Amino acid sequence: MHQTAHTLYYLVSAIQAESKVMLVQASSKEPSDVRNLCVQSSQRILTTMAAIMEIARDKYLEFQEFYNWALTQSDVRVKDWFLMQSYTPTLVITVLYVIAVTWGQKFMENREPFKYKWTLFLYNLGLIVMNLHIFSELLLATTKLGYSYSCQPVSYSDDPDEIRIAKALWWFYFSKCVEMLDTIFFVLRKKNNQISFLHVYHHATMFPIWWIGVKWVAGGQSFFGAMINSFIHVVMYTYYGISALGPQYQKYLWWKRYLTMLQLIQFVIGITHAMQSLVMRCDFPEWMQWALIFYGFTILLLFLNFYFQAYVKSYNEKQVDKKGSSNGHIQNGIVSSNGVANGHVETKKTK
Repeated sequence: MHQTAHTLYYLVSAIQAESKVMLVQASSKEPSDVRNLCVQSSQRILTTMAAIMEIARDKYLEFQEFYNWALTQSDVRVKDWFLMQSYTPTLVITVLYVIAVTWGQKFMENREPFKYKWTLFLYNLGLIVMNLHIFSELLLATTKLGYSYSCQPVSYSDDPDEIRIAKALWWFYFSKCVEMLDTIFFVLRKKNNQISFLHVYHHATMFPIWWIGVKWVAGGQSFFGAMINSFIHVVMYTYYGISALGPQYQKYLWWKRYLTMLQLIQFVIGITHAMQSLVMRCDFPEWMQWALIFYGFTILLLFLNFYFQAYVKSYNEKQVDKKGSSNGHIQNGIVSSNGVANGHVETKKTK
């Protein structure tokens, strides 16, 4: 891989150098000589570009060969399930999601926001039911099979309860596709302040990552993170459901800060769980454990930044605002952030 990157760098540098030489020489040549010089230089550039394309083609074929081999190692129980035959649909949906979020904000820029009070309430209610189903299925089936919370290898058997776990993990994967609508609703309601990098990153990565999880490890240790996350999402979408009913229900949402703290605890537990499995040399794919640790740290750091911006920094600004008011200074338009879990930030201007 390093040698390929070095070769590509050399070829691109050669194209740049050839272009500069052609320009320098052309400035001191007769028109006929310039024409010949351009032809020669163009041929050399095309030859170099052809070499780059050949390298890219070889790398694509190598990747395709690896992907085909990896498919032979995947879980045969899930190969015919919806969206599991190929990675392409999941990748296309994810790309379309990012495009919709990016261009949707521009599309709505000069348009009135849509009102979705009861649609949002029913949407959140549906996700509460879905996540509650996932949580209960994983809890009941793993308890029945005596799954270990510290180290549980993957069983690819056709035992009804193992299939039950695999199906619950598939529903968890599919729920990540449905949850992309969180952002679409923000776009249509022009809640652009809630479309943070954390929010989009989280939704754009969970769906494709869990396709890989279900395709190769639909069981074993995988149940732990999915079970915790689905429980958190039951609580989270309960919050969103109440919030969707209108500002008159805000008084019942005093616990939103604790929801964000609960999510932070979730990530710490998930990372710790994966790390201790590596230390124990648990019979579970190491690549999956390392992927979970790396991804967990990225989300944790982004959430910590969000928590600081939404609560710590906001609290300090409020203290400064109060101190300024007590000294007879009037401050208008100071923005204080009220954090909402999952990277959603609501802002309001204090008067």
